[in-house]
Amino acid sequence: MRLRIFNYDLSPHQTMILGFAVVIFIGAVLLVLPISSATSQSIGWLDALFTSTSAVCVTGLVVLDTGSDFSVFGQLVIMLLIQVGGLGFMTFGVIFAIMLGKKISLKNRLLIRESTKSISSISVVRLAVGIMIIAFGLELIAATILTLRWAGEFGWQEAVYQAAFHSVSAFNNAGFSLWPDSLSQYVGDPVVNLTISALFIIGGLGFTVLVDIYEKRKWRQLTLHSKVVILTSSILTLSGFIVIFIMESFNPQTFGHLSLAERLWASFFQAVTPRTAGFNTIDTGAMMSTSLLFTIFLMFVGASTGSTGGGIKTNTFAVLIMTLRSVVKGEEEVTVLKRRISDNLVFQALAVIILSFGIVLLVSLLLTITEHTAQYDFLEILFEATSAFGTVGLSMGVTGELSPLGKLIVIATMFIGRLGPLTFAFALALRPTKSKIRYPEDKILIG
Repeated sequence: MRLRIFNYDLSPHQTMILGFAVVIFIGAVLLVLPISSATSQSIGWLDALFTSTSAVCVTGLVVLDTGSDFSVFGQLVIMLLIQVGGLGFMTFGVIFAIMLGKKISLKNRLLIRESTKSISSISVVRLAVGIMIIAFGLELIAATILTLRWAGEFGWQEAVYQAAFHSVSAFNNAGFSLWPDSLSQYVGDPVVNLTISALFIIGGLGFTVLVDIYEKRKWRQLTLHSKVVILTSSILTLSGFIVIFIMESFNPQTFGHLSLAERLWASFFQAVTPRTAGFNTIDTGAMMSTSLLFTIFLMFVGASTGSTGGGIKTNTFAVLIMTLRSVVKGEEEVTVLKRRISDNLVFQALAVIILSFGIVLLVSLLLTITEHTAQYDFLEILFEATSAFGTVGLSMGVTGELSPLGKLIVIATMFIGRLGPLTFAFALALRPTKSKIRYPEDKILIG
């Protein structure tokens, strides 16, 4: 089923691209207004477009300080864009349709399935309702906890506002903060660390996984997708924690002034935040090269399919690893947890990884050209490109100094990263046709 515009049928993938583009444009229009600026002077179209794209694509890269350069109105617009971008505009459309008593058509069901990456299209309406309940419920709980934590520090009114903004930003893996140093002042605070990290970890698992956990509640009954996501996410988090704790323990610029407890909290937080969360509790730019390279790897993998995060996704990475294992062991089929994976899924996983790697490399090369006068190290450029594509939001200080052309490149990268390279590939592809000719099989030497 397709959406029809100007006598042209739009596929679900094309509709998603158009929908996100419209939301970004509306956000840019609101942010360019003088009322959105803290100085009552327009921030300009380019910065407004960059901020709106970063918010809708739940990235967190900023060219202006959210807390000081935007008014309360501007900050509320950003928070709304984060919520819509994180949960998906189709999810909100379904909820409004249900509230108005309208029937959800098959076309809209297909759009919901594509936007939420639901395996089945039968219960997508229930999934959309579940997404809203889970999101708002967790955000409310987290905001309450953070309000109680910050009330003595900021006063109740400011604490409620700060807690609400950071809860929405965290659950949607956006990484926007109202403080210029993100959460660095709370590097050893258990309440802030656990609350914020719990939000973006849960949000990064994916809504289909959350609904599956809620309904099944037993490991054996979970779907293969849920098991793969949970196991892969846990392994990546543990690996990140070990690498960062060991490497940064030798770095006086990051861990030199921290106690052992603060180092453990910082290691944990920096291990989970590259999974497209974007917050930081230590200076990212001051981290060791080894830590930065591993962070780039974690950002490239990202969160899980159907979540509020980006990257190639944990499940895609898991399929790649299992494929490599099968090839090395000489197995004819790819198996995961005693289940066979179809060749089509393997091909899709490889396509996502190759396209994603190509995009990151291309963006890195383009940024080395546009930002050549700033004389950044290639590691800084690669870090920025990966962060934008993975919709992470971490930066080594490049974002705020980008040239106008560099900003446009990063804007496009965030947009592609949020929707996924395959979505654009499918959107640009012609309608599939089955060939009537089957060519003889031959061999090509590999390796």
